[in-house]
Amino acid sequence: MSTRERRFNRRKFVFTASVGAAAASAAVGATGPASATGVARREHYAFMQDDQTLRIALNGAQVGEADEALAAGFEEQFPGSQIEFIPLQGTDWNDYFAKLLTLIASGTVPDLTTVATEGTQLFAGQGLGTPLDDYVNQDKETLQEYFADVHPSLVEAMMYEGSLYQLPFDWNAANMYFNLTALGEAGMEMPAEDWTKDDFYDLAVALSGEGGGPPFGYGWVNRLWGGWMPWIFVNGSNLLTEERAPGGEWLWDSFYSDNKAAAGRGGGWRWPEPQANVAANVEALDFMLQLLSEGVTPTAEVGGGELLQGFFTSGDVRLTPAGGFWAGGLHNAGMAPDTFDVQYFPQWKSQRHQFGTAGMVMIQDGQNKDLAWEYMKYHVSKSTMELFFADNPTTPARRSMMTEEQYATTGPSNWEVFYGTLDKFPETAPIPAPPQSNEMTAIFMSHTSQAMSGQVGAQTALDNMQRDLEELFSS
Repeated sequence: MSTRERRFNRRKFVFTASVGAAAASAAVGATGPASATGVARREHYAFMQDDQTLRIALNGAQVGEADEALAAGFEEQFPGSQIEFIPLQGTDWNDYFAKLLTLIASGTVPDLTTVATEGTQLFAGQGLGTPLDDYVNQDKETLQEYFADVHPSLVEAMMYEGSLYQLPFDWNAANMYFNLTALGEAGMEMPAEDWTKDDFYDLAVALSGEGGGPPFGYGWVNRLWGGWMPWIFVNGSNLLTEERAPGGEWLWDSFYSDNKAAAGRGGGWRWPEPQANVAANVEALDFMLQLLSEGVTPTAEVGGGELLQGFFTSGDVRLTPAGGFWAGGLHNAGMAPDTFDVQYFPQWKSQRHQFGTAGMVMIQDGQNKDLAWEYMKYHVSKSTMELFFADNPTTPARRSMMTEEQYATTGPSNWEVFYGTLDKFPETAPIPAPPQSNEMTAIFMSHTSQAMSGQVGAQTALDNMQRDLEELFSS
C-alpha cells in the first residue's frame, strides 16, 4: 500500500473495498485479466520489475475521498505500485495549470495530471504531454467498449494535430440552471427547450429584485468556461477562428466507423487567429452590460463555480450557466432535487453550446509511462467510474451512465439535457483553448473585467482584447 496516511470512515472503507473488487473484475489491463494472486499479477505486467510510485497531480487543496479510494483499488490490482497525489489548489483551471507548470519547471515531475479542455493543447503543444496513439492501438480490443460509450465530440476535443492525448473522463456543457422556488413564487414555469434569448430576458427581468440589489435574475462569473462565452456561441460566433486539424483517421476508423456523429471529424480543433472584436461578440458583451445596467445581474467577479453556487443556493441568483457538476454540488449544498432544474441554453442566432471535457494527461518526462497507462485505463473503466460518479460531482463522459436512476437522489429532473446537448446540437464544440490558452484566458478575463466594471464600453474592451490577442498569437 502507499505510504500516504489514510483515515477511513465507514463510507470510505466500503467505497474502497468496492473499487478494489471492481478493479479485479474489470480487467482493464490490455494484456489480460488480473490474476488471483499478487505474484502472478506482478509477472503478468512485465514492466512491474520493482516497486513503482505513480505521481498524480490533482486540482484541489486536498486529495478527495474518491481519489484516495480509486488509488487503493489500483494498488490492490498492481502489487508494488504506490500512488502519490500532489494536490495543487487553483481558482480555476488556468490558475491550476500555471502552478503545475511551475512545479514541473522546478524538477518535480508527476506521471499523470488531470487536465481540462483549457489545457489539452497547452500540454500537447508544448511537448509536455505524451501522445496516446500507440497505447490506444496496442489495446484496441480492450478500449472498444469505452469508445463506444463516449460521444465523438468529447474525444475530438482531447486531440491535437491528429494525436489523442487524453481519454475523456468527465465533461460539462454550459446549460442554464433555474431556481424552481423562485420560478414558482413568480408564477412562472420552466421554458421549453427551444426558448429564445428574448424569452430568457423576460424571465430574468421578472425574477430580479428592485433597486439593483439581490435577488438577481441572472448571474455569472468571469472565466473562460461558462462566463459570457455561452452568449458568444449562441450568437453564432467564437473568440477565435475555428478549423479542424487533419488526421485522426486511425481513431475514427477503428472506433467510430458506424457512428454518424463522427462524420467529418478530424485530428482535433485549431483556433488559429483571434476575432474578439467581431460584431457578434460586441453584441453579446453589450447584452451582458445591458443586464448589469438594468440590475438583472450583479457585477461579474473572477472566480470558480463555488462562488456562483453559493449565490444560487441562497436564492440571490435565480438563473445561471452551469453544467452537470452542479447536480451533485447543489445537492451537497442542501438543495432538494425539486428546487432546481436545468434547460438548454437559449437560442439566439443559433443554439450552439460550448463545453469543456477533462481527463488525465501522461506527462512526457514522467518515469513510469507503462504504469501510468494502466492507471488511465483503470480510471475510465465503467466499474471505476460508476463508483466515482455516485454523487454526481460532474458529468460522466460515458453515455450509459446518464440514467434516471443516476440523478434520482440529486436531481435535476431534466437530466437528459446534459448528454442531449451533444446529441441535439451537433455544432456544439469545445471552448477555444489553443496552446496559448493560459495567456489567452488572462487577456479575456482582464478586458471582460474592465467592461463589467464600467471602465470601458463593449467595443473598446473587445478592440483592446483583440490587440492583445494578436500580439500573443504573433509571438
